[in-house]
Amino acid sequence: MQKIKTLSFFALCLLICLASSLMFVGCGKNDDNKIRLNEVTRSIFYAPLYAAHNLGYFEDEGLEVTIETATGSDASMTALLSGSAEIILAGPETVVYSSGTKDTPVIFGQLTQRDGSFFVSRDPIEEFELSMLRGTTIIGGRRGGLPAMTLQYIIEQAGMTIGTNKAAGEVNLNIDVAFPMIGSEFVTSNSEFCTLFEPTATNLEKEGNGYVLDAVGKFSGSIPYTCFATKQSYLDSHSEQAEKFLNAVYRGYQYISTQPSEKAAIALAPSFDGMTNEELQIAVEQYLSIDAWCSSPVLTEESFYKLLEIINSTTDNAQYNPKYTDLVDNTIASKIGKA
Repeated sequence: MQKIKTLSFFALCLLICLASSLMFVGCGKNDDNKIRLNEVTRSIFYAPLYAAHNLGYFEDEGLEVTIETATGSDASMTALLSGSAEIILAGPETVVYSSGTKDTPVIFGQLTQRDGSFFVSRDPIEEFELSMLRGTTIIGGRRGGLPAMTLQYIIEQAGMTIGTNKAAGEVNLNIDVAFPMIGSEFVTSNSEFCTLFEPTATNLEKEGNGYVLDAVGKFSGSIPYTCFATKQSYLDSHSEQAEKFLNAVYRGYQYISTQPSEKAAIALAPSFDGMTNEELQIAVEQYLSIDAWCSSPVLTEESFYKLLEIINSTTDNAQYNPKYTDLVDNTIASKIGKA
């Protein structure tokens, strides 16, 4: 009888251990499907992402995605490198700057293909032209960031000179303002122009502090502007989750690009407290009109080297020449939308 009791005790222990093992395996599996995304800012420019989040597309893929908003691409990259985010949504220049770091960040999907900011003026302008920047001051964001570099690039491509001699027609480009402070700096300064993303641009106009003009992307042409990046180790070990993530975002893009803008606005509303559906609708239509979003998340080699051209032509005393294949992995992106 004692032997039977001993065997029963060990059997019970075995069952408990087995149950515990299964429980922890299950928890590990669930943790693998949890993705912390850090975005460079909150903007309607990233509408496909929010549509995927708000319409339940991530849940459809078995993912639990949380979104944290940073205060610039450098903060997003810090979150990735420190391990507080699995994926970031930021300008690809941030990945270029991080080239060579341990466990190199890589781009595995592109979201936007044009500059998503808007020219904002202090006075109303009926028909805006780039030449109107001659002899004025424009706040263009943070030095080294893609918004500032793109703005400098299109100003110089238009034949204008960057400088402080406004009397001679030079454009005084202020790129010493932190990204989240551009709006407030514009309001308190004597600058004639600035560039802002939505919804900040519309909110500033609503407050009577400026007028939203054309999208910068109308003048910049196609540029790999915002991308999803992660560590190479995460991409190697969580390729299935990364693919599910891009699938959901692609569905978000399809929804935003094919549904009436009224429905798109409703889908985005939970992500933008304080904005009316009409304002969201207008912003969506503006971005659609300049073909801001990528129909495929593949970042091409041609686009990558155009990015390097912009970075190197607008950055003093620095030349960045990483290999496309070292920083871009289209293995997953090339599958999206093909089923």
